[in-house]
Amino acid sequence: MKVAVIGATGHAGTRITSELLDRGHQVTAIVRNPGKVPSKPNLVARQGDVFDVEGLAALLKGHDVVVSSVHFGASDPEKLIAAVKAAGVRRYIVVGGAGSLEVAPGLKLFDAPGFPAEYLTEAKKGGVFLDRLRAETALDWTFISPSAFFIPGQRTGKFRLGADQLLTAADGKSSISFEDYAVALADEVETPAHVRQRFTVGY
Repeated sequence: MKVAVIGATGHAGTRITSELLDRGHQVTAIVRNPGKVPSKPNLVARQGDVFDVEGLAALLKGHDVVVSSVHFGASDPEKLIAAVKAAGVRRYIVVGGAGSLEVAPGLKLFDAPGFPAEYLTEAKKGGVFLDRLRAETALDWTFISPSAFFIPGQRTGKFRLGADQLLTAADGKSSISFEDYAVALADEVETPAHVRQRFTVGY
């Protein structure tokens, strides 16, 4: 497939791009600085501005899937969604956050005691993005939340999927590597199983 990855040079975006390329897809990396994108077969780098709806739509046109891997505090969900719709792409996958996952009935992680203050603004904006997507009827969207600790690691291909609840391992830790998260996202690109849904991935 032809997949556009917005924010392809970030921690998650880099791994997502590599995973998609390894599976034989054609990837367009939409970034602020194309010079940071390595030269690889089936990979094209394009300079794009997430706040420029018309310009971004032109870059997205002709793709089968758009993946958004940008910080919520450095983008506007309305503009991103508008660009995808204007480009005529129905499938939109968003790299989500863990903050909006429930840790108890009715209690989201970002509202729980001890949530790090430095991540609160970004986490809350992720929740706003998810709420906006849930009201979206024109796109076949998916919002993929990582676990609480979203970190560099290994590609094991072994993980669990969940819905709206934070996943924790037997030791109580909630984590997923960027590499395994990319596997779960690429699986969703190839075999959509969570259309107009949020799901989460963790060990």
